[in-house]
Amino acid sequence: MNGSLSNNIRLQRFMHGEMTQAELGQRVGVTRQTIAAIEAGKYSPSLEVAFKIAAEFKLPLEELFQWQG
Repeated sequence: MNGSLSNNIRLQRFMHGEMTQAELGQRVGVTRQTIAAIEAGKYSPSLEVAFKIAAEFKLPLEELFQWQG
């Protein structure tokens, strides 16, 4: 199955008080480096982490992450 996962985490961090990658990582239980890799599309988060990030921004999962098939 070819495709890629994109996201708008960076935009959401900016819209939520310019939250840093480190702050978001701490809130959802991962490192700053993990958040950076997810934002850059170099790493796909587990479902658990994806849901935690979406919950942090009070968004449905599909508004934060998009599958490009």
